[in-house]
Amino acid sequence: MLKRFRNVITLLLVFSFTAGLLGDESKIVQYFPNTLGSYWVYKDQDGNELTRRAVEDEEVAEKTYHAFSYEPTVEDWTGYAYHLQPFLYQIGKEKVSFLVGDEVKKTVKARFAKEIKALIETLKRIAPTEDPSSFDMDHDVKVEALDNFQLLPIPVTFNEEWDAMRIKATVTLSDPEGEGGGVAHFTISETGNVLGKETVETPAGTFEDCLKIEYKTKTEILLSPPTETDPPGESITTLWLAPNVGIVKFHRKVEDMLLNSIPELPFKSAPTIKTLELTKYKIEPDDSEE
Repeated sequence: MLKRFRNVITLLLVFSFTAGLLGDESKIVQYFPNTLGSYWVYKDQDGNELTRRAVEDEEVAEKTYHAFSYEPTVEDWTGYAYHLQPFLYQIGKEKVSFLVGDEVKKTVKARFAKEIKALIETLKRIAPTEDPSSFDMDHDVKVEALDNFQLLPIPVTFNEEWDAMRIKATVTLSDPEGEGGGVAHFTISETGNVLGKETVETPAGTFEDCLKIEYKTKTEILLSPPTETDPPGESITTLWLAPNVGIVKFHRKVEDMLLNSIPELPFKSAPTIKTLELTKYKIEPDDSEE
């Protein structure tokens, strides 16, 4: 009985410590170190490196944001991940948010443009016609996105979803004479969920007590002219945040939205998988803590 009582007390103390740690704005900061001179180097499954550096804070609309620079700079927006690569972020009393609205718009436009190109090439290849150029189409993509991606609520709770991002996109296809084609309206809702804590092994070392955060997208599609179609499958992004280090691992599976929403195509495109792990880092001490 005494041993069981001690175990209960131990669990209560652990719970109280965890709740206090994650519920305090000043303590959640440890998951987002940003002292000048700090850097993080990640490598993906193909051996490509991404380096993030902490730079001077920036003022935007009378709000102070922590800032980062990246090497290499973003040129291909189809590969940009706002979960991993925020240029500006802020830790408030209720949430950790990334200021990424403009970047999200560029990313969605670039991904749709890539899918449209793949769609045209596919139609040219499979259609029974002697004039492949008849499938050349003009396209217009308009995107609306929230300015802030809600990375994490404060206090942190496990297995409770929150609204992280909402995106609306309108894709218009037409032939060069302005005839034919169609319009597709996409509404993409993203939710976040802290699944718990894990120990993560990376080339940079082993990190304990990492927050494992999963983000899922749900896509609604309205086609004009209307057609019966199932929405594309969910895209899933997972982050692992280590205390006093930050993001140590990233995994993303993204499915094509436009290609997979056209039932007449004789195939479903495979999802894009992206994994990055921390290979080395340097966290400068924060003088204010001393």
